Amino acid sequence: MSGKFITFEGGEGTGKSTQLKLLADVLASRKISAVRTKEPGGTEIGLELRRLLCCGDKDKFDGVAEALLYFADRRIHLTQKIWPALRDGNWVLSDRFADSTMAYQYYGYNKKLPKQALENLYQIAVGDFRPDLTFILDIDPQIGLARSFAKAAGMEVKETRFESRQLEFHQNLRRGFLEIAAAEPDRCVVLNADKSIEALHREIVQTVAERLGWE
Repeated sequence: MSGKFITFEGGEGTGKSTQLKLLADVLASRKISAVRTKEPGGTEIGLELRRLLCCGDKDKFDGVAEALLYFADRRIHLTQKIWPALRDGNWVLSDRFADSTMAYQYYGYNKKLPKQALENLYQIAVGDFRPDLTFILDIDPQIGLARSFAKAAGMEVKETRFESRQLEFHQNLRRGFLEIAAAEPDRCVVLNADKSIEALHREIVQTVAERLGWE
């Protein structure tokens, strides 16, 4: 595959979607074709799964059911959108990918779901494919949740199913993302998201230039 795959990860309210869009604009200014997408919801079927997973009662699914639904969405996302775009030479920027499943369904639920089970699901749905670069945007969960709830207040559809969980869940989640990053430093870059949009954007652009270049 000739394109580059960049993922944006992190807890709630870290500004992933904003930074993804800003990076896409930079790529466009450099005549690099970039596809913007997200998980769940990167495909037509994914949008239906996103409604099921992100809206409603926080206890309607357990971690096992969530993981299975997320990997179903991921397989469809890969086969219908990500892989075809990469084969065509596009860069693909995704708001969340498999690191989120490990962070939320394993670390968030205090490791109740076996890690090996998630790794097996990854192998079945994704295989050996990995992002070329992953940004993990890190922030104090209390600050991130305040941002996220403020954003949701202006939205018609409230995607706050995970935000509604107790603070401990989000603290576990943050630790999980940091452990994932520490285990794969060649792929993952942790950036402090508690700063201005512009300052964080500059760090992301600099990292892309250093890690991947612009060609």
